[in-house]
Amino acid sequence: MGEFELIRQIFLPVAEATATPAVRLGIGDDCAIQSLPAGTELVFSVDTLVEGVHFPRQYEPEHLAWRALAVAASDLAAMGADPVCFTLALTLPSSDQAWLEAFGHGLQAAARAFDLALAGGDTTRGPLTVTIQVHGTVPDGAAITRGGARPADLVCVSGALGDAGAALGWLDTEPLPPRASELLARYHRPWPRLGLGKNLRGLATAAIDISDGLLADLGHILTASGVGATLDVSRVPLSPALRTLHADRAESLALQAGDDYELCFTLPPEHWERVCQLDPGLTVIGRITRESGLILKRDDGEERVHATGYDHFGAAQ
Repeated sequence: MGEFELIRQIFLPVAEATATPAVRLGIGDDCAIQSLPAGTELVFSVDTLVEGVHFPRQYEPEHLAWRALAVAASDLAAMGADPVCFTLALTLPSSDQAWLEAFGHGLQAAARAFDLALAGGDTTRGPLTVTIQVHGTVPDGAAITRGGARPADLVCVSGALGDAGAALGWLDTEPLPPRASELLARYHRPWPRLGLGKNLRGLATAAIDISDGLLADLGHILTASGVGATLDVSRVPLSPALRTLHADRAESLALQAGDDYELCFTLPPEHWERVCQLDPGLTVIGRITRESGLILKRDDGEERVHATGYDHFGAAQ
């Protein structure tokens, strides 16, 4: 397929299936046009996934499409945004029709699941790379940032941590041991916490999505807010599959592995019961402190740590 036939056959159907009145003009012009309701602000973010860096070579195209959109949409969740639309820049080594059809199928499924409309994009030849920019809206002044955490706030997380990082060891394994498929599902099809993010507006003081590892991403909140934290390691939520398959390193995976795309957020204690009613799958794992730094508390004592996680240009961040 040529470039324009590729757009007509693969991506125009996705745009039509996910159309929203908020995108007044979509695919087919030089720019898309998004309408902003009165009293709202535009929230947007861009993510790039490169073959061999962010996903394995010969990765299933349906998984890639879902994962690429989920990764980008997770940033909207962290800001408490209502999802609206996205643009896609796709760099391809060749226009393999079967690959593209599978990619389009996965993209449409994810776009519908996350309530995001495909508004436009670009295609070009080169090493396989997927870049997605997502747009959302928040009421004026209501976006949740990384910089609002205050001493005595609770440190909370959604879901279980470490599964996606553990899944990397099973990507090329056949046959899979029992429960490994549960870990792989967390890697292949992450679910951005868009509903939770919206529920946290006006309640959470800071939030971030867990993409580079809990310690690293919480560290970003602490730096932006000018505070510290203590974490109770025993309270960090672990899935049964992770405990079964990686009992010896479940803790380190939960603290340092990335790709979970859960939310880490800070919350005044008086809001905890209300937030739990909105989303019962949450866990308090620590407290914000006035003194800077990050302390891990275990039964045998305390440890002051540096927040480390994935960094494209170094071993730690």
